[in-house]
Amino acid sequence: QVQLVESGGGLVQAGGSLRLSCAASGRTFSSYAMGWFRQAPGKEREFVAAISWSGGITYYADSVKDRFTISRDNAKNTVYLQMNSLKPEDTAVYYCAADWGSRVNPARTKYNYDYWGQGTQVTVSS
Repeated sequence: QVQLVESGGGLVQAGGSLRLSCAASGRTFSSYAMGWFRQAPGKEREFVAAISWSGGITYYADSVKDRFTISRDNAKNTVYLQMNSLKPEDTAVYYCAADWGSRVNPARTKYNYDYWGQGTQVTVSS
């Protein structure tokens, strides 16, 4: 069992930056692939970024590539999402998720992930 708690969301102007954190509790955090997803009002939850258990493999949605960076610190049981050059269309609730099955090659679909945090709101004003 893994419990996930996101933090770091807030209100920022377009062009600004935020860093989201996701703290995990429970055993063997380092054995899980970790993903970030987001959901805007009236839309499906969509993939943002994912990272393998070792941090050696990362994937990004095209919409955030070159602006967002996912990273993890297994010693701190934490995964991060650094978000730069934010746009109003990045406004959403951001969720982190954990998946043991895709720990080597992290999944990019929400259906693979077994554990989810409660989400943190990110609002980007124009």
